[in-house]
Amino acid sequence: MPTISCFCGIIIVMYLRNKEHNPPHVHAITQDFDAPFLITNGELMDGDFPPKARSLVKEFIMKYQGELLEMWETEKYVKLPPLY
Repeated sequence: MPTISCFCGIIIVMYLRNKEHNPPHVHAITQDFDAPFLITNGELMDGDFPPKARSLVKEFIMKYQGELLEMWETEKYVKLPPLY
């Protein structure tokens, strides 16, 4: 699971073999939470995530949506800059 970015105590990862894990998404991980977020709109797919951290993850996804979708399609992962 390549780490895409880290910021504000949040780690953004994308699991390999994405075709088995549709729809396109990333996982946001904190010390206490691990949740999938849709790349298409930045929304939480399932589970729970703190509201402030959820907002930061959505902001990150929307900022880098094109790059994340390209990684999803090609499985060529790159590190993205943190939000802050």
